[in-house]
Amino acid sequence: MRVPLILALLLASPDLDAPLRSVTEVYAVVEQNAADPVDPEAAFYRGAIPGVLRRLDPHSVFLDPGQFEQLKKLQTSTDKGFGSVVSVLPGRVIVLQTLPGTPSAKSGMAAGDEILAVNGYDLSRLDMDQLIQLLGQSRQQPARIDVRRPGTPRILQFSLVPEEMQSPSVDRAYFLEPGTGYVRVTSFDEKTAEQIREAIEKLGGRRLKGLVLDLRNNPGGMLESALQTASLFLKPGARLLSVRGRAVAGREEKVPPSAEPYDFALSVLVNGRSASAAEIVAGALQDHDRAAVVGEPSFGKGLVESVFPLSEGAGLALTTALYYTPSGRSIQRPLPDAQFALAATAMRPNEKQEFRTARGRLVRGGGGIRPDHVVFPEPVTRLRAVLDGSGSFTSFATEYARTHKVTGEFDVTPALLDEFQVYLSQRGIQPGVAEWSSERPFIANRLKTEIFNQTLGVAKGDEVEAQRDPQIRKAVEALALPLQ
Repeated sequence: MRVPLILALLLASPDLDAPLRSVTEVYAVVEQNAADPVDPEAAFYRGAIPGVLRRLDPHSVFLDPGQFEQLKKLQTSTDKGFGSVVSVLPGRVIVLQTLPGTPSAKSGMAAGDEILAVNGYDLSRLDMDQLIQLLGQSRQQPARIDVRRPGTPRILQFSLVPEEMQSPSVDRAYFLEPGTGYVRVTSFDEKTAEQIREAIEKLGGRRLKGLVLDLRNNPGGMLESALQTASLFLKPGARLLSVRGRAVAGREEKVPPSAEPYDFALSVLVNGRSASAAEIVAGALQDHDRAAVVGEPSFGKGLVESVFPLSEGAGLALTTALYYTPSGRSIQRPLPDAQFALAATAMRPNEKQEFRTARGRLVRGGGGIRPDHVVFPEPVTRLRAVLDGSGSFTSFATEYARTHKVTGEFDVTPALLDEFQVYLSQRGIQPGVAEWSSERPFIANRLKTEIFNQTLGVAKGDEVEAQRDPQIRKAVEALALPLQ
């Protein structure tokens, strides 16, 4: 990076704005007179340039040559793993399921196995963050796994080589009640809309009475995928999205004329981790009065980021435009520190500003998607925190699954609850009578969930857990309610 030469050229330019000339003059004085030599890359790559971008918005960043190269590698990298679903507890990792045909299944690992060490690292000495970090790193290279299997006295060792994992973005589809389907979408990838349609057809297609589309914890993904998904439920020609930016040609996206949308009742679930493409779908369906949005306010990330290659191998990721719902709401949450943003008023939308849906319903602006029905998850009580933190449900389920054959008709009986209470007492967990009685429905549901996780698969466990999820229950209820 030839900074002195660049400075000389800038200072010689009569058209250079005064503020920029001041910056270059300051650097020239520092470079010539500072007590210690000045590293030009540090001064500009880690000082002046990031300082300018910091005043725009949190998403515009300068990428030095190393970072820019890493970004390009990430864009072309593949997801690898071992194909096992695990429960991560404090100092413990228990296998809930091994997916067929994956390295973990082919090695002989099974549900109920407790992973004691990875490549010699004792998991019992790690906190939760360290555990998650180690498990993430281990998926990128061959790993030696030490396992304790219930009923087996010796420690088992497995050598696993990670393989490319093809994880569908639609990972759950089942009935919540007769005629009412549930589909969970974890991201928006190239084939997401196609996978959603396939899931709906397996549930009955146009014969469905209603559908709950779960976009909670969905961080987004491809814009085109979001538009295709919304088009599954909206009439041809309906506006889906508009894009506006100072140096970007404004455009609108609409449902294609050839679309053949479903017309059954629809609810959409969102929460604080629903972002970007997930918010585009939820906002379009809400603004056209096509679906009731249920849950918590979404994250509020609705901007277009463009990556510009620069000289010397560097790059610049810059916010160049914003996304707006059909009613005109900015999806982007307010950025109070955006001093010189591309559209300052858009980057700081008025939260009190009101917009109207196709039928004239009022919806609030201010960034993100505000649900029609705000519902929060169940609060964590003292007993629930102890049971989950101690891994009691998972450990009991492991022992139960080892000695019992479980079918889809299995249910938690009062006798099994009593057995679990004795199991807890032997481990020093003795809730009071009132506390135990009030938590019995929760405990029964969690026991059944964990037993299904380890015997019939995590998908069946999720079906059980959905029965006590207050947000899902409200979404089902909203299918029969008029939009307000």
